[in-house]
Amino acid sequence: MGAKRKILFDAIVIGTSAGGLDALGIILPMLDGRLPVPVIVVQHISASSDSFIVTYFDKLTNLTVKEAEEKEALMPRTVYFAPPDYHVLIESDHTISLSNEEKVNYSRPSIDVLFETASWAYGKRLVGIILTGANWDGAAACEIIKKNGGMIVVQDPKTSAVSRMPESAIERVKPDYILVLEEIGPLINHLFLPTPTQ
Repeated sequence: MGAKRKILFDAIVIGTSAGGLDALGIILPMLDGRLPVPVIVVQHISASSDSFIVTYFDKLTNLTVKEAEEKEALMPRTVYFAPPDYHVLIESDHTISLSNEEKVNYSRPSIDVLFETASWAYGKRLVGIILTGANWDGAAACEIIKKNGGMIVVQDPKTSAVSRMPESAIERVKPDYILVLEEIGPLINHLFLPTPTQ
C-alpha cells in the first residue's frame, strides 16, 4: 500500500539558455506523468522561432506540453513553454500573463521575469531550477525565491554545456541542491509523488 507524501510545493519553474534543449531532453522525459503541479519553462530562443520545442518535447514526455497562453490557468501534469519574444508572468491567481515589454538581461522571454513573478504568486511553495546558459538571467530572481522561502536547484556548473548561468545563480544564493542533470528529474519525482511502503 502506498504512503501519501505531504506536498510542500505547488509549482516548478525552469530557466535555461545555451545548451538548454539537450538539458531539458534529459530532465523532462524523467518526470512522472502523475506530476501534480505545473512546470513553467523559459528557454532563451530566437524571436522568430516556431513551435518546434513544444512539438519535440510533447513526444518525449508523459506530461502535456504546450506553449503558454494569455490568461491561461496553470494546471498540473503540464509543461508550459514561454512563447518566442514574450515574457511569461505568473499572476497571484496562478494564471499566465504574456508581455512584450523590453528585454530583461538582454532576453525576452526572461528567466528573471518568470521566476520573480512566480515567487510572489507561490511564495515558499515554489521550486526554481537553473540549468546551463551563457548569461546571468535568473540569478537575481533565485535570490527572491530563496527570500520567500522557496527551493532552488542548480545544475552542477562542471557538467553544464555553458556554465555561466548556473555559476551566477550559485554566486547569488546558496542552492538547496546542486545536481547533475540525471539527478534532477528523480529529485522532482521524489518531492511530489508518494513513496511506496514495503
